[in-house]
Order: sequence, then C-alpha cells, then structure tokens
Amino acid sequence: MTFWLTALLVWIAAGARVGRVLVKPATTARVAIVIAVAAVALACTAAIPDVGLAIDNLLPAGLPPGLLSEGVVVGAWLLFVTATSVVASAAWPVVSRRNLRQIAWGIYGAGALTVLAALFWTSTAGWVVIAAAGAFVVVTGLRNLSWTALGRGIAVYITGTATVVVLAVAQVRRGLTGVAGAEAGQPGWAWPVWQAAALLIAFGAVWIVVEMWVRARLLLRRVRVLHRVLVKRFPEVVQEETGTATQLKASDRVAQIMDALYLQSGGGVEIATAGEPPAAVAARAQRVARWVRHPLGPSRVDARWIAPPEGMSPRGWVQAIAQAFDAEPEPASSTEVSVR
Repeated sequence: MTFWLTALLVWIAAGARVGRVLVKPATTARVAIVIAVAAVALACTAAIPDVGLAIDNLLPAGLPPGLLSEGVVVGAWLLFVTATSVVASAAWPVVSRRNLRQIAWGIYGAGALTVLAALFWTSTAGWVVIAAAGAFVVVTGLRNLSWTALGRGIAVYITGTATVVVLAVAQVRRGLTGVAGAEAGQPGWAWPVWQAAALLIAFGAVWIVVEMWVRARLLLRRVRVLHRVLVKRFPEVVQEETGTATQLKASDRVAQIMDALYLQSGGGVEIATAGEPPAAVAARAQRVARWVRHPLGPSRVDARWIAPPEGMSPRGWVQAIAQAFDAEPEPASSTEVSVR
C-alpha cells in the first residue's frame, strides 16, 4: 500500500509543477523541474511490485526476472538527475540565460546515452552516473541555500537528492560485489529509504507553492477584521479583484487596506501635529491601529505614518497594523464613526 501511496503523492507533485508551468512562462529550468519530478514518479511507479511484475512480463520467457523493471527504475532516476542537473547548471554564474538552453540540450543528450547504456549494457554504469550527477546537484544546492521560501524548498530537495546519492553508491557496491537484486515482484533493496527520498524530492519541488499558499491564507485571516472595517468606510477601494486564487486575493486585500489608510489620512496631506513616525515598527503600528479604531480620537496620522517603514514590505506592514488593531479595544459606541 505504501508503494501506491508514495507514487500517488509524487505524481500529485508533478501535476502541481505542470500547473505552475501553465500559469507562468515555461522557462528551461521550470520545464526541467517538471521532468525531474515526473521521472521520480515514474521510478516510484515502476518500483511497485505488481507494476514491476507486469513490466517484466513484457519480455520473452527465459530472461532474468526483474531485468526490464530494474532498467525502467534506473532509467527514471537517470532522467531525474539529468533534468535536475539542468536546473543546477542555471545556478552557476558562468551559465547565462542565453546559453542555458544549449547546455540543457547537451545534458539531456548525455543523459539519453547513459539511459541506453544502462538498459543494454549494465545498470551499474547508470547508478554511477546517478551518484555523480546527484553529488553535483547537492553541491550546487548547498551553495544557494538561504532562509527564504525558495531556499527552504532547495534544502528539502537536495536532502532527498543526497539520499538518492547514498543509495546509488550502495547500488554500485552491490553490483560490483555481485549481490543479487530483488526477485521479480518483490520490494527492492532499502525500499523505505527510496520512498522517503522520493517524497522529499517531491515535497521540495512544490515547497514554495505550498508555503506561499499557507502564508496567503494566514494573511487573509490576520487582516480580516481590519479589512472589513476599512472597506466599510471606503468601499471605493474595492474595485475588482485580480483573481480568485488565494495569493492574488491576499495581495488585493493588502492593496485595498493601504488605499483605505491613505484615503483616511487625507490623501497625502501632511499634518504637523502628527509628528515624525518613530523608527520602532511596533510603536508605529500601534499608533496607526489606534487611529483606525478611533478616527476622531486624539491620535493624528498622515501619509508619512501610512507608508511602510524602511526595509519592510507592504504585506508585512499591513500584518503589523492588523495585529495591533486586533489588540486595540473597541470604541465605547458601537456606531460606526464617519470620517468623511
């Protein structure tokens, strides 16, 4: 059952990457990621005992059991490291966008020759190439790690790739020492580790998509009350949302809140009594939130206070205001105060 579940999850990740290519420009790197994840899904599918047995039944009787299914698995992992090497090549400074496509075709050509060699000669040669190319991918990934959504996705992806490298080295050792492979229809060597590596690669490939969706959902939840109050005062800021996707909706809400704050501040009029905004983000957000909650109160805010602090994005600034707004007590009267 775990074989089928792993294959299903990896195929879902491959479908998610296909969807991303359809909504964004199909660059060489994005297409290579789709190929890489689809290759992992193919390897997981061919490793399913029932599927492997069905593949081997395509060969004439009398041939060694597991020959064709093993070749498919090795070829799929070769396709994975080949496509991932294309993505890794794009991260090196010596490779420009202009020559990346030519380099990619060269890598794909070398990968195709290796797949043929693994199928018609020996699978050990394929595992050697998988280990070497995987090591190149891991080294490149380690050079580009950062605490960002992309960096975290790379970390998960190269963790799975490093696991594949270790397993490929073990397969080479088994091949050189003459250890017999698994019987047809039986789980291969260290299959739980292979499944874990495949899931890590699939999860790393879609990490940025999942994280951005989760962050957008959290943003929508945090700014819900602030957005409702400001849109009720200034309904004109809601013209037409750019889409129904969660990320686009979150961006629309941030823009609408910033527009409403700007309108309530007087549309760019500088108020002398407002003073200079402090450098502390928390104190500044608290002042703006108090002013939104009590627009006719003693607090005065102008466009200088509305603008995001230096080094802070509008999204982060709106979240800070929304957090302070939720902590601000309600006015004594429940009647909405007009600021027109």
